[in-house]
Amino acid sequence: MTPCYCNSGLSFESCCEPFLLGDKTPETAEQLMRSRYSAYVEADVRYILKTTHPSKRKYYSAASIKKWATSSKWIRLEIIATEKGSATDDKGTVTFKAYYSNEHNQSIVHHEHSYFVKEKGIWYFLEGEVKEE
Repeated sequence: MTPCYCNSGLSFESCCEPFLLGDKTPETAEQLMRSRYSAYVEADVRYILKTTHPSKRKYYSAASIKKWATSSKWIRLEIIATEKGSATDDKGTVTFKAYYSNEHNQSIVHHEHSYFVKEKGIWYFLEGEVKEE
C-alpha cells in the first residue's frame, strides 16, 4: 500500500485514489483539496479540471496544468486550517501549504487560501488566494 500523497496518514488506495478514479465523490471541501493535490502529483489534469467550478474552467489551460504538475517534484501537503466545508455545508475554505521543488530544483512552498462551493451535492474548487511566505 502506498501512503497517500495528501499526507492524510491513509493509503492512496483508500484515500484519494477512489476520487481520482471517479469511484467516490469528496464529501467535504478538505477531501476535495486533498484529492486535487494528489491529482497534481499524479498529473491527472482531467480530475483537476473536472473539480474546478464550471464557471472558472476557462481560466485554466490543460497544457499549463500538465506542465506544472510534471515538472514539479511534489513533496507534501500541509493543511493549515479549514472553515466550514463539511458534508452539510455548501461553501468552505481550506488554507494549505504545498511543498514541492520546481524544474530548477528550487524548493517552493505554495501557501494558498482556497474557496470551495458545493452544487447539487458536488464540491468544486472556486478560486484560490495565494499567501506570501
